[in-house]
Amino acid sequence: MTENKAPAPRQGNIQIEIGEAEGQGQYSNLALITHSNAEIVVDFARVLPGLKKAKVYSRILLTPFHAKALHRALGDNLEKFEKQHGVIKTPGPDESSKIGF
Repeated sequence: MTENKAPAPRQGNIQIEIGEAEGQGQYSNLALITHSNAEIVVDFARVLPGLKKAKVYSRILLTPFHAKALHRALGDNLEKFEKQHGVIKTPGPDESSKIGF
């Protein structure tokens, strides 16, 4: 059985610029994901021990096409990471609500 794949977007020479603040990054241990018929919205938040609120530090809006491409890229990178560093342990189904993602 063959898999039909959409043609990949053409890759050009794109110069990426990142500001100093963005280069520092944001830590997130909670992602809230919602969608409409036109976009996927991912809110990256941080939950800290002893606090009853989680603050959203970044909201990313993606088209469904780009969300699927990100999903694929994350999967590829996680596979490479695990080959180099070993399998990432995650909680079972009963414990999945205890983690942010």
